[in-house]
Amino acid sequence: QVQLVESGGRWVQAGGSLKLSCAASVRTFSNYRMGWFRQAPGKEREFVAAISSKGGRTDYADSVKGRFNISRDNAKNTMYLQMDSLKPEDTAVYYCAATYYPFDYGLGNRRYDYWGQGTQVTVSS
Repeated sequence: QVQLVESGGRWVQAGGSLKLSCAASVRTFSNYRMGWFRQAPGKEREFVAAISSKGGRTDYADSVKGRFNISRDNAKNTMYLQMDSLKPEDTAVYYCAATYYPFDYGLGNRRYDYWGQGTQVTVSS
């Protein structure tokens, strides 16, 4: 069983920055591909970013490329999402997700088995 807990979401003005964290309770965090998703009010959940199990590969949605950076610290069982140049359209509940995939590639598959409860990010104009 994998438990994920997000933190770091809050209100911020447009143009500002936030760093989200996702702490994982799992035996071998470095065997899990990790991702960030978000869901805005009235919209479907969408992919934001992903990182391979050892951190060697990353993938981003076009809407956040150049503004967001995903990273992980396998020694701390934690994944991060650094969000810069935030826009009002980034307002959403952000979820972290995990799936067992020990290889350091293969980010094309965006299916995940474990999800956190989410953290609210609100960007005001």
